[in-house]
Amino acid sequence: MSKISVIGAGAWGTTLSILAAENKHEVTIWSYEEDVAKSIKELRENKKYLNGFPLPQNIDSTTDLKKAASCDIIIFSTPSQYLRETLRNASRFIKKEAVIISAVKGLEIETQKRMSEIIKGELPCEKVTVISGPNISKEIARGLPAATVAASDNIEAAKFVQEILNSGRFRVYTNTDMIGVELGGALKNVIAIAAGVADGLMLGNNAKSALMVRGITEIMRLGVAMGGKSETFSGLSGIGDLITTCESTLSRNHQVGVEIAKGRKLKDIITKMYDVAEGVPTSKAARELSRRLKIEMPITEEVYSVLYEGKDPFKAISSLMQRELKNE
Repeated sequence: MSKISVIGAGAWGTTLSILAAENKHEVTIWSYEEDVAKSIKELRENKKYLNGFPLPQNIDSTTDLKKAASCDIIIFSTPSQYLRETLRNASRFIKKEAVIISAVKGLEIETQKRMSEIIKGELPCEKVTVISGPNISKEIARGLPAATVAASDNIEAAKFVQEILNSGRFRVYTNTDMIGVELGGALKNVIAIAAGVADGLMLGNNAKSALMVRGITEIMRLGVAMGGKSETFSGLSGIGDLITTCESTLSRNHQVGVEIAKGRKLKDIITKMYDVAEGVPTSKAARELSRRLKIEMPITEEVYSVLYEGKDPFKAISSLMQRELKNE
């Protein structure tokens, strides 16, 4: 059994800790917030981010980054926009031979880089794997079955992560297409915001289905242009994750869209959320990427306009419906 540290004590990081602990690994969760680390250690529960789910006894917590970063296996589960800073703070403690796992779904706004690119740029580690899939934290924490993908350009690293996390209720597949897996996991959050808007405006199932299908089309278009494989977007980390995030009321990105449809301001919505809705910063990064690469992403453009330019959601839908006619 291995010693694993999870850097980032949000709902997903805590859920991954539960999965690893159930597989008899010794787990330490690092939290930036002292009250969260204290809750995990003393109350055996993450009261702030995953309230109501008791934690196994082989999970410990710490605010000491050196302690967490000294493990042989490290799972990063921080918000995407804080990953680089966290890596820089932890880098002097991380062993070159450490196995690094990214469970972060997003793109960095300033550079539009994927999370594995940031990790490889900040750390000397050679074994980097990303995990992504239709994984709603609270469902998995409840013990419901789910599946995910472990992707690495080193297939042995992906298989190692598969062995660590796979169980009778959490099935882990492997893949060598890191680009496709990461982009599917990041960009579906943007489409989920659009789906939440559609639900909030009560536009019906036809409209939402169209958004989802056209959404995966533009995700694939960008992903292939960046070097991803088209078939990856038909799998768990593509259409699978998109369906879950667009349909689940537990999805933070879907919730953002619903609240936007009610007329609430983005700043007010985000302020009242504990966990980060990654689709918000990713929509800005994805828009920049699509324009730089000259890839058409109309839904992403409209989500950006609604979130950052204050465009009326009804007008955004109208803009999508009145676009130039074309073949599917």
